[in-house]
Amino acid sequence: MLNVDYIIVGLGLAGLSFAEQLIKANQSLIAFENHSQTSSLVAGGVYNPVILKRYTPVWNAKSQLEVAMPFYQSLEERFRVTLDNKFSTRKVFKSIEDQNNWYLASDHPKLTDFMNPQTINEQVKGIRGDFGFGEVYQTGRIDTHLLVSLYRQHLKNNKTIRSEEFKHSHIKLDQNGVLYKDIRAKKIVFCEGYGIKSNPYFNDLPLNGTKGETITIKAPELKINFLLKSTLFVLPIKNDLYKVGATFNWTDTTPTPTESGRLELVEKLDKVIDVPYEIVDHNAGIRPTVKDRRPLVGIHPKYSQLAVLNGLGTRGVMIAPTVAKQLFEHLEYKKPLDQEIDILRCKKKDFQKRLHS
Repeated sequence: MLNVDYIIVGLGLAGLSFAEQLIKANQSLIAFENHSQTSSLVAGGVYNPVILKRYTPVWNAKSQLEVAMPFYQSLEERFRVTLDNKFSTRKVFKSIEDQNNWYLASDHPKLTDFMNPQTINEQVKGIRGDFGFGEVYQTGRIDTHLLVSLYRQHLKNNKTIRSEEFKHSHIKLDQNGVLYKDIRAKKIVFCEGYGIKSNPYFNDLPLNGTKGETITIKAPELKINFLLKSTLFVLPIKNDLYKVGATFNWTDTTPTPTESGRLELVEKLDKVIDVPYEIVDHNAGIRPTVKDRRPLVGIHPKYSQLAVLNGLGTRGVMIAPTVAKQLFEHLEYKKPLDQEIDILRCKKKDFQKRLHS
């Protein structure tokens, strides 16, 4: 019999963030990952404290960055790699009104640290735009594919991960915790992403699967060192490669790239850049999203041995370290969860109204 403190089901950003909390606290773990959910592996990995569609601050952006940046730095030092690629983000203005809205938003107390109030009016070769750009500070990209791959290998080297499907029907609960096959644990934390739909303990949570597709292009004439944001993003990687995305599809829940997704991205991209490019890759994944744009974190209302860490949505890079820390402290030290992320909110009438509005 293998005795551990925690079983973690799913090892994307949510799962590895929680694993880090356990490791720092000298708690033992075994993780299960069968590669069925790929949202962390195909994600752009961008962190940005400003919602550029509405020029509003990301929820708790400042405090999230204060936790996330040291978190990723510590992993860079451990694995001796660069994970955090810092750059500014430039929003393409579509009109004078767009510029004026930017000026007004940059005065917001929660946005002054992140938004340059001055319009950048320079012409950038290869980019279509007559009204200039707005610039966002403290943005960048975490190489989520590299991070998740390294972390899974790290656990594999320590024999603390199993590459197999987790069978919920094999869970046995008792006063001492959880028994799963040959493993005895105090608790199980489910970090399954969209896979939660097959979890009989938490499949009633209002998590939606939002499919996102990206393409990678090679564009030698597009020499930009910032993330370009318009109706889509154009993210510089290296060697003249750029990740372009993303689509939002609320009906297709298969993680397979589609021709319609590719055509949508190409149509939008051709309105943003005017240099030749070649598509060299095409990916898709299912984002675990919630209608109120808050994660789903907490303990099962009947079985205190079971917990969930899910619903990180499109901003998982920023929020994962914070909510993993909150859940760990909630489970170990009974610290209350932020009410905005606690799954208990899902039972409240105001949430149900938002869900069906």
